[in-house]
Amino acid sequence: MNSLEILEQLVAFPSVSRDPNWPLIQYVRDFLAARGIEVKLYPDESGAKANLFASLGPADRPGVLLSGHTDVVPVEGQAWSTDPFRLHERAGRLYARGSADMKGFIACALACLDRAVSRGLTVPLQLALSYDEELGCLGVHSLIKDMASWTYRPRFCIVGEPTLLRACIGHKGKRSFKAVCHGQAAHSSTPARGINAVYMACDLVGKLRQRQEMIAAGGLRDASYEVPYTTLHAGVIHGGTVNNIVPPHCEVELELRNVPADDSAAIEKGLREDALAVANTTAGASGTGRIDLTVAFEYPALDVAPDADVVELAATLTGHRERIKVGFGSEAGLFERDAGVPSVVCGPGSIDQAHRPDEYIERDQMERCDATLDALLARLM
Repeated sequence: MNSLEILEQLVAFPSVSRDPNWPLIQYVRDFLAARGIEVKLYPDESGAKANLFASLGPADRPGVLLSGHTDVVPVEGQAWSTDPFRLHERAGRLYARGSADMKGFIACALACLDRAVSRGLTVPLQLALSYDEELGCLGVHSLIKDMASWTYRPRFCIVGEPTLLRACIGHKGKRSFKAVCHGQAAHSSTPARGINAVYMACDLVGKLRQRQEMIAAGGLRDASYEVPYTTLHAGVIHGGTVNNIVPPHCEVELELRNVPADDSAAIEKGLREDALAVANTTAGASGTGRIDLTVAFEYPALDVAPDADVVELAATLTGHRERIKVGFGSEAGLFERDAGVPSVVCGPGSIDQAHRPDEYIERDQMERCDATLDALLARLM
């Protein structure tokens, strides 16, 4: 099967992050097993989702790993002109949810493994597929934890997020927080008898904005990024029940995206100090008010030397000498940090098309990715 035929199969699986990816993983497992390729699965506790690792070639040496995530973002509320889970081609564009992010790359990787079966590889060609990447790179950890103990870990990892096949050497890290503000209920006619948790949340957001302004004015900068400094953001707030009760509970979801040179742990420490200060100010005579700040998830920044071997490999294979840095995150930093596998982000399609209605990947990008992976095969024989 060629990559377009495989892509048509992959996008038909509505593997939105909230739903199981198991049917897609079964399809890939059966596709690879039919070609005699060894597969290992890493299911989650529910058994509805799984990571997949496959390797073709000798088992006694490091290989080159192609990595992608199987989950996609929802389509609800988006005005699609075609069925988002059925591939449609129009004017050289292949429309479907996940076509660019990132089932196009996965399809090319599977087609490459299909071609590689008869090539007699002397260096392993490997594939990693994960779940829940769109929720914060949550799923891949079980695979990476196992990989860290292997005798022969991959020599290189290419994460195929859409970069128009340019070598991405950097992206920001991310920490997502939940701040739970605990106040004290009272009748709204006597608000001083209570502790208003919504006020606490608003005061915390105010301090977050002040901290962001300081970072923007004088923090570390990297001009390679569209937003060249670390960002702080409040995205979700829930609090209160009815208007005549002083709200005793409010939750805020916060986000930190740091440039690689910045110290995310130090910024987190500052956020915790802000939360404590707000709680102490608004706790009232009873002293019962508090803010609990927890990390929902985190993944590290990626910061690869422009002349690193893995970057040179990607640039040579694609023919693109440009090195870029991107605002979105990926699993590449986790492969680097937790498994010690040198990684680069490089894949077909444009991130500008991801997560949008009528998401598409250019047919030309698929063809270029096929050619890139053919060049990789030639190096592994």
